[in-house]
Amino acid sequence: MNPNPESPWSHADFEAQLRAKGAGYHIHHPFNVRLNSGQCSADEVRTWVANRFYYQICIPRKDAAVMANMPDREHRRLWVQRILDHDGHGDFEGNAAGGIEAWTRLGEAVGLHRDDLWSLRQVAPAVRFACDAYVNFARQAPWQEGVCSSLTEMFAPQIHKDRLATWPQHYPWIEADGLSYFRQRIPLASRDVEHGLRVTLGYFNTRAMQLRALEILQFKLDILWSMLDGIEKACAPR
Repeated sequence: MNPNPESPWSHADFEAQLRAKGAGYHIHHPFNVRLNSGQCSADEVRTWVANRFYYQICIPRKDAAVMANMPDREHRRLWVQRILDHDGHGDFEGNAAGGIEAWTRLGEAVGLHRDDLWSLRQVAPAVRFACDAYVNFARQAPWQEGVCSSLTEMFAPQIHKDRLATWPQHYPWIEADGLSYFRQRIPLASRDVEHGLRVTLGYFNTRAMQLRALEILQFKLDILWSMLDGIEKACAPR
């Protein structure tokens, strides 16, 4: 007998469906392929770094919006760590300086002045629009949907590993210390996925809700892909 197509997937099958979305992750975007294979010019690398910085400063705002919708202290205690990961905490030294500071150092390592990076003057309109759409989604959606959207972290460790493996070879002019952001994010992404999956697998418990979860994850994948479309266009000769 064929299974009821309306019945929910098991947790294992549902997780497999979520992970299959990795086929649309921006690791496969033509610009990212060029970037990690050493085909980008120094100006293109700087344009990528400057534009992705806007995403970095939007992430803790997104996470704060998700947390504001969480009625449960248990989940807030876990989620607040994501904000501290980006904004920094403790003595604000070393890894405690946070991801935004680490990205700022990446900017300096590729030749961008700190003030120019923070001015956001180089952020393409399409990148700004995509990032703002993500923050607005987190504000308006149920918190469980905001958590689900974060599951692109499932695919992030590989993209960071690729950069760490290829950039020193292809872009030796980038100061090595500037790559620390990518190194820091690998264990943090794995930690965040565990919580995100637990919430998503538990909350989206009907077939209709599971399909909704896949739509949400696709939305986030589209955000990341659209950002690279905007960056690629910003790098095109005028």
